[in-house]
Amino acid sequence: MAMEMKMKMKMKMKEALPYIGMVSTQFAQVGLMIVGKKAMSTGMTNFTFVFYSNALASLILLPSFFFYRSIRSPLNFSLICGFFLLGVLGCSAQLTGYAGINYTSASFASAMLNLIPGFTFILAVIFRMEKLDCRSTSTLIKSVGTVVSIAGAFTATLYKGPQILLTSSSLKPQNYLHFQETDWVIGGLYLVVDCIAASAYLIVQASVLKSYPVELIVVFFYCFFSSILSAIVSLFMDMDLNAWMLQPGTRLFAVLYSGVFGSAFQVSVMFWCVRRRGPLFVAMFHPLGIVIAAALGIIFLGDIFYLGSLVGSIVIVVGFYAVMWGKTQEKKVDEDHLSRNINSKAPLLQIKDAETEV
Repeated sequence: MAMEMKMKMKMKMKEALPYIGMVSTQFAQVGLMIVGKKAMSTGMTNFTFVFYSNALASLILLPSFFFYRSIRSPLNFSLICGFFLLGVLGCSAQLTGYAGINYTSASFASAMLNLIPGFTFILAVIFRMEKLDCRSTSTLIKSVGTVVSIAGAFTATLYKGPQILLTSSSLKPQNYLHFQETDWVIGGLYLVVDCIAASAYLIVQASVLKSYPVELIVVFFYCFFSSILSAIVSLFMDMDLNAWMLQPGTRLFAVLYSGVFGSAFQVSVMFWCVRRRGPLFVAMFHPLGIVIAAALGIIFLGDIFYLGSLVGSIVIVVGFYAVMWGKTQEKKVDEDHLSRNINSKAPLLQIKDAETEV
């Protein structure tokens, strides 16, 4: 009995690990946006920031290449091309993403990243990584949940509403829309490109990991190619040597954080989850970023909490759980179908065994 209980606990923990991992990556992502914005405010550009981040992550992951390389099948040209494509898409997403953050803010960028689930869902259906059966309840729930999560993210960001926690500033006239400047439009366009590249990046991840299921080696090559590509772009775009300087303080801390938690840790966990649960599962955790950003802002930065943030956060969570429920139902259907196939074949196996015994 005790052994059975331990086995059940072990199975539940194994099921929970992808959820725990993806929540932790969202905390890391929000922190990365904050330190990246801070570093770029000191004169560091998004090009050099991306280069230093990926170069440091490559050095951290280099030992894993030699360790796993000896126990895996040799690399071929198609795999190298897949790694390079990951580098191109990842580097493009990072460069446009940080450019968007530089024009806007970390909270706005967190909200815009919630376009990733919608784009990923469309691409996953196109490449047949997700089922689209309009007669299936789970498919309809997933589709509606994706749209609801995106709508909630924009509600939390674009609509203020009255303050929930009243302060002296609540007596002043309030403008219920956050963003009006031209810079926000330019930054928003950069972030849309970031979302498209990031969605394609998740799809390519799933394809590469299916052919070569060793996350750390794939992450190493991704960071390696991203650092080379960003270095080339930086040499053309950053003629000012001051942008390359890593003074002790904000810039150095931002690079260390982004290299360790932003690239090495976050990307490795995401690759691990993509391999086990698919690209849509990973993409659907992006809406939680706006909730985490709002919570951290209130706790650590003293940000004001508005009704729009509360409503948007609730809508995001509802949409998120709708998609997770849809995926759980699909998994149950697949497992039932598999067990029925095994049971249908079992009598035939028993007959063959009986005939063998006779």
